[in-house]
Amino acid sequence: MGKEEELLEQWRELTSEKQQKVWQFVQILKSESQTTPEAKFIPQTPLSKKLWEIRQRAIASGLQLLNEDEIEQELAARRGGCTSSKIWV
Repeated sequence: MGKEEELLEQWRELTSEKQQKVWQFVQILKSESQTTPEAKFIPQTPLSKKLWEIRQRAIASGLQLLNEDEIEQELAARRGGCTSSKIWV
């Protein structure tokens, strides 16, 4: 039996919840191989480790992360059109 067949057989024996965890793990591994600078990032503190795990799960679930411009636009929209570059006198 090849590795693929063995993996599929093992997969079928898992509960739905565990299958979801395996799927998320595979997606994280896949995203790590596609990113070059991020693959070198190693979180150092407990908070950064937790945030990194949340980020990786979000990416694995298909969530599209925002770039800097998109973040600025979202913040402006939430502030009623005000951007951080405006100076209040």
